[in-house]
Amino acid sequence: MTARPEILFPLFADLPVLDGIGPKTAQNYAKMGITRPRDLIFTLPHGLINRQITASVLDVEAPAVATVEVTVGMHKPNAIKGRPYRVTVQDERTSFQLVFFHARADWLRDQLPTGQKRVVSGKVELFDGIAQMVHPDYILKPGFAADQIPQNEPLYPLTQGVTQKQIGKASLSALTRVPDLAEWIEPSLIKKHEWPAWKQAVISAHSPEKISDLHPAAPARARLAYDELLAHQLTLALARNSQRKKKGVITEGNGHLRNKVLAALPYTATGAQLRAFEEITADMARPRRMNRLLQGDVGSGKTLVALIALLAAVEAGGQGVMMAPTSILAQQHLEGLQPLAAEAGVVLEILTGRDKGAERRAKLAALADGKIQILVGTHAVFQADVQFQDLRLAVIDEQHRFGVRQRLDLGEKGRAVDILVMTATPIPRSLELANYGDMDVSVLDEKPAGRKPIETVLVSQSRLEQVISRLKTAIAEGRQAYWVCPLVGESEVKDWAATEDRYRMLRVALGEENVGMVHGQLPPADKDAAMKDFIEGRTKVLVATTVIEVGVNVPSASIMVIEQAESFGLAQLHQLRGRVGRGSEASTCLLMYGTLGQTAERRLKTMRDTDDGFKIAEEDLKIRGSGDVLGVAQSGLPRFQIADLETQSDLMKIAQDDARLLLSTDPNLQSDRGNAARTLLYLMEQDKAIRFISVG
Repeated sequence: MTARPEILFPLFADLPVLDGIGPKTAQNYAKMGITRPRDLIFTLPHGLINRQITASVLDVEAPAVATVEVTVGMHKPNAIKGRPYRVTVQDERTSFQLVFFHARADWLRDQLPTGQKRVVSGKVELFDGIAQMVHPDYILKPGFAADQIPQNEPLYPLTQGVTQKQIGKASLSALTRVPDLAEWIEPSLIKKHEWPAWKQAVISAHSPEKISDLHPAAPARARLAYDELLAHQLTLALARNSQRKKKGVITEGNGHLRNKVLAALPYTATGAQLRAFEEITADMARPRRMNRLLQGDVGSGKTLVALIALLAAVEAGGQGVMMAPTSILAQQHLEGLQPLAAEAGVVLEILTGRDKGAERRAKLAALADGKIQILVGTHAVFQADVQFQDLRLAVIDEQHRFGVRQRLDLGEKGRAVDILVMTATPIPRSLELANYGDMDVSVLDEKPAGRKPIETVLVSQSRLEQVISRLKTAIAEGRQAYWVCPLVGESEVKDWAATEDRYRMLRVALGEENVGMVHGQLPPADKDAAMKDFIEGRTKVLVATTVIEVGVNVPSASIMVIEQAESFGLAQLHQLRGRVGRGSEASTCLLMYGTLGQTAERRLKTMRDTDDGFKIAEEDLKIRGSGDVLGVAQSGLPRFQIADLETQSDLMKIAQDDARLLLSTDPNLQSDRGNAARTLLYLMEQDKAIRFISVG
């Protein structure tokens, strides 16, 4: 592997090489994630102070920064400890006070001799109607002011122990280390967007002259954002190419099992499902490994698509595995798929952490002999003693619960396992590109025929009694309902306590035999029993935390009550609502709210007005921002320093196309532009991407 290019060394030096930074200050900068000059040049100013000289502090609207020439008047020291030292000064139109705390009197008399002129610059505030400037940023003799005080001073983010003056000085010092780098962006793009060269972009971004220079669309900033996105997309495209180079096994079914299942269905598959079948089976039939994301809205029929893919593996003489994030979901998949697998004469089994002893050993032996053709399981499938005879396809349900690392671990289980990831959370286009740019994508954007729309109603928490009374009537008519309890706080224990309280109350109101409960703190056996009672109709109302958010399928349940809906995110509300509307009855979702802030009201109205998961996902992105939508910690979503996924999603798409185009003509980055792109990868610390490039 090649080392970091020498031209970048000045940017990767230790921070104390910069003006005004010693070992102690360097520790303060480290709290902001700044440990080298490189980090500082990517920490852009977020505001601008106008320090152009004005005749009087009366020309600015306090509180604001003013720069004025003054005549120094009386000094008023204060003998009482902790009280300020004041100096009265006069500008062209008014007098005001300079205020100092803990300053030495001799130093102040030296800086501000009575009767002389000085230029002072700092924040002017009104105190009891009198203008004052506390600790001016600059005190200079008039002749020196023009050189020493910047007319427009950039405002940087700060942390304790770092002042604006210090970070401004350090940034100027870092800019002297910025090298001229060869261009890595496609020339036609630079021309089209009128972007400056990289070095010029860095210098301009740190020297804004007007507020519009701070906008993400300003040419210098847009260029630097694009560099970040391009480095990220190059990394994903290199990973994708590397994955594609790995030899796969040609898995080509003849369709006889698939046809049996499709014929047994009580409905016809949607056009979107048929399109996804074709994309997936065509991928499996290629001699390279498949790495595909299947995303579909709630109720778009992903499970059927997954089963068809698994059957293609069985038709070709191999095995398939389907993984779910929880035992409840694995059990649900088993119950949903087993009747269809039986129609095709295929052996389908489940393996979870609950399988113990002889039963587990028997399953493992059958799996190793190829007698189990399709396995459904949880992450227990990762354990070393789980061996397949010939694993061809792994389907992972709910990708963000697993993460990229486990995706790779699973790929090691077979000789060259094809991977299909399913997500029921529609992902906005920009996030899909950021997080799954290494994958090919199939989208289910149609609902199966006969699915009735769900009526969504907003109800105030104060009408709790009415809701319970309506529920009583519905139960008497034989209907079933979910009752989801609020998120109480950060603590699962509190959520659980709130759920148990509501459970006790509803049992009194609706009859003990009618109400069941599931939450994360229940022993697994109790959880399973409560789910089973609800699925089989013995209980009519299931009180739950968000455990039931994903994938739970009870067609007879037609009412969803979500308490304190304002405390949930949009994607979560959409998932919960998707638990009803699965049968032939018209379904209702009641969103109960307590106090509604502006954002919460916007979320709930979005839920009421649309059931299109992709529209909801885009709105969620606008409201919450990219990190929260996928959950940065669990999704591995990159944290960009300059690029903003909400406002610059168009740049992400251009970067993906550009990265794939560059690698299609120069897969090892050997051309002039390819070498410049390597430098970009090192600059953006995507060193891992370099490992994907074959040397020579």
